[in-house]
Amino acid sequence: MKKILVPVDFSEYSENALKAASQIAKKQNAEIVAVHMLGLSDAVITKEEDSMEGLFLLKLAQKRFAEFLDKDYLEGITIHQTVKNYKVFSEIDDVAKEHDAYLIVMGSHGSSGLSEVFVGSNTEKVVRTASVPVLVIKDAHNFTASKAVFASDYKLESLKVFNKVTALFKALDIEVKLLYVNLPTESYLSTNEIEQRITNFLVHLNEDSTILPEDIAIYSDYSVEKGIFNYAKRVKADIIGIPTHGRKGLAHFFSGSISEDVVNHSKLPVLTVKI
Repeated sequence: MKKILVPVDFSEYSENALKAASQIAKKQNAEIVAVHMLGLSDAVITKEEDSMEGLFLLKLAQKRFAEFLDKDYLEGITIHQTVKNYKVFSEIDDVAKEHDAYLIVMGSHGSSGLSEVFVGSNTEKVVRTASVPVLVIKDAHNFTASKAVFASDYKLESLKVFNKVTALFKALDIEVKLLYVNLPTESYLSTNEIEQRITNFLVHLNEDSTILPEDIAIYSDYSVEKGIFNYAKRVKADIIGIPTHGRKGLAHFFSGSISEDVVNHSKLPVLTVKI
């Protein structure tokens, strides 16, 4: 892991992300690329009479950016800062590619479960379009995760994501609890059918994989979201990993309401990887 990208809007949420990224960077000897999206209007950019205003706003953003990054917890970490005139958060992926970032860390103010954390937010726009994993941080805390829950449908189309997520957790020295959530819907499978799907999936993993069918928990619940949170609570996980279907968004992955107990666990960091 060489570079971690952190979008910055000067809010407490982006500082939460910056703190988490700094802890990962120190552990992985990685660099941080902090990007601020200026979002100037086309008029300010194109009209000659407004060019001075645009230059002033750019200089002001750069000054504020430098002050924002003047933090003790960033000491010893190589920080790259860039200001882009992006107005939509989907363009963050372009910055990640430009700097060859392996991970994006973002803050979020969502407070009612994963659906509310992401759906309709700038965070979800990044999650939908990012070609690299996105780690979403909700609260200011030390990123000292030691146990993760990763849910998958164990279809062959998920192999690439599965390998990417497990490799990332391994690099971060985080134990992974693998999960399949079985639902009482049209997609319901018997235990035997689930085990057959999991076995077929594991056969297609890398030859050096040591994962066995019994390493994957089968948990029944009324929604994927409930199943993930309830299982995470059961095993005392510190972080949740989930796949997303790109532009279909996380709304495609999650459905249903969640209980008050589950809401409390939405404070866990969430790592998303696009299928």
